[in-house]
Amino acid sequence: MEAKQSGSSEKEKFEYDMKLVEAALYVAGRPLELKTIASILGSRSKTRAQLVARALVDQYRQRSGALDVFELADGRFVLQLKPEFTPKVRRLAVRPLLTLGPLKTLSYIAFRQPVTQAQVISVRGPQAYVHIQILDQMGLISCEKLGRTRILRTTEVFADYFNLSHDLRLMKRQLQALFESLGKFPPPPVNQKPELLKQQDQSKRET
Repeated sequence: MEAKQSGSSEKEKFEYDMKLVEAALYVAGRPLELKTIASILGSRSKTRAQLVARALVDQYRQRSGALDVFELADGRFVLQLKPEFTPKVRRLAVRPLLTLGPLKTLSYIAFRQPVTQAQVISVRGPQAYVHIQILDQMGLISCEKLGRTRILRTTEVFADYFNLSHDLRLMKRQLQALFESLGKFPPPPVNQKPELLKQQDQSKRET
């Protein structure tokens, strides 16, 4: 009798954990690492987190709904709308992540990175100071001080949110294809002192 009760209790706990992971993926709106999933479950075990998350993947595969849970190649898990439904419902989104101005600045940074803040301001205008602050606060870009300027790059949060590769070269190819499909192209780079970026890359190698 006690064994049956113990088994039933463990099953209920596992099912609850699956619901907890589902809720976490829904709220996050981006891929989650096993470490994060484990912390949500109140556990240090990535093995258990993976077991629960994969069970959730299997559960969604058996459904015929509009959502799916995927395990990505790098081991993260994500809850997403099935591709065939996206074009039909995209316009119903409550509001975009960013307004047009910051979005254009973000696009320029993503395509030209690593790029100096001075270069971004030269292309996007003085309003880009505010855009950069917004993007930094949202965790979409990183700002690394170098001398009198700052070096701007996109973050993993940016790549995850826009479903782009973490590999910089591949990301830029993805962005190029996107710009071409929209008939739009990022502004050409302005002349900057290349030694700034070379100095920054050198400092990276030395650390």
